[in-house]
Amino acid sequence: MYLLTVLGNLLIIILIVLDSRLHTPMYFFLGILSFVDICYTNSTVPQMLVHFLSAWKSIPFHRCVLQLYISLAMGSTEFFLLGAMAYDRYVAMCHPLHYTVIMHGELCLGLASASLAAGLTNSLVQTLMIFQLPLCRKVVDHFACEILAVLRLACVDISLNKVMVAISGFLVIMLPCVLVLFSYAHIVATILRIRSSQGRRKAVGTCASHLTVVSMCFGTAIFTYLRPVGTSSAGQEKMVALFYAVVTPMLNPSSTA
Repeated sequence: MYLLTVLGNLLIIILIVLDSRLHTPMYFFLGILSFVDICYTNSTVPQMLVHFLSAWKSIPFHRCVLQLYISLAMGSTEFFLLGAMAYDRYVAMCHPLHYTVIMHGELCLGLASASLAAGLTNSLVQTLMIFQLPLCRKVVDHFACEILAVLRLACVDISLNKVMVAISGFLVIMLPCVLVLFSYAHIVATILRIRSSQGRRKAVGTCASHLTVVSMCFGTAIFTYLRPVGTSSAGQEKMVALFYAVVTPMLNPSSTA
C-alpha cells in the first residue's frame, strides 16, 4: 500500500508535468494534492514499517517533533486544497463559459500557496504548544507521533491544548468542508437541470472521484478531532489514523484514474 501510494501519486505528477494537455487548473490542483499525499505518507509510514520489523520500537525526540509537524502541516494543507478543488469544480460546472477567466493561473497559484501557508502555520502553532508541555511519559500509544497521542504524555493540565485542537479542527476541517458542501450543492442543482442522460453521467463522473476522496478525508478527520471527548478509545483512534495515513493517500490515484 505504501509503494502504491508513492508510485501512484508520483506517476500523476510526472504525467501532469509532461503532458501539456493536462496543464489545466483541475490537474494543477491534483498534482499539488499528489505531492502533499506523498509528503504526508512519508512522514509516518516508513517509520511505522521500521517498527514492524524491529524489536526496539523507539524514535528520537527531535524526529518525533519533526514527524508531528510535517504530518499535521500536510494534513491541514490537504483539507484546504480539497476546498479549492471543490471551488474549481463548481466554477467548471456552474460557470463553464467563464471558467478560464475565473480560474486563471494567478488565482490557482494563490489558492495553492494559501493552502500550504495555512497548513504550515497551523502545524507550527500546534507543535510549539504541545512540545512546550512537560512530558512525564516516554511511550507514545500510537504508531506515530500524532497530536492526541503526544498530548496524553503530558503531566500537566492540557485543557487549553484540547481547546486549541478543537478550534484548529474547526478552522482547518469544517471551513473547507462548508466550502465543499456549498460547491457541490450548486453542482448537484446544475446537474439536475441537464436534460440529456449522457450529459448527466459525464457531469457526475467528473466530480465523483473528487467527492469520494473528500468524503474519506473529512469523515475520518471529523471522527478523530471533532468528536465529543471520551467517545472513542485509543485503539479506535489508531485504526482511523491508519486509514487516513495509508488508505486515503493510496486511493487518491485510483479514484482519479
